[in-house]
Amino acid sequence: MAQIKIKQIKSRINCPAVQKRTLDALGLKKMNHTVVKEDTPSVMGMVKAVHHLVEVTPA
Repeated sequence: MAQIKIKQIKSRINCPAVQKRTLDALGLKKMNHTVVKEDTPSVMGMVKAVHHLVEVTPA
């Protein structure tokens, strides 16, 4: 299965708690942190919920 790189590009300060928990679930803990995840519908749903805070590129 394809993989994607997810990088947090904006701060989680002043975000709703649900978006902070989504970032935690993706494994993003701080600014400019990058994780590699499988391109699954569940991961893409989480990315869509915080699309304004992250940048997604193919791995």
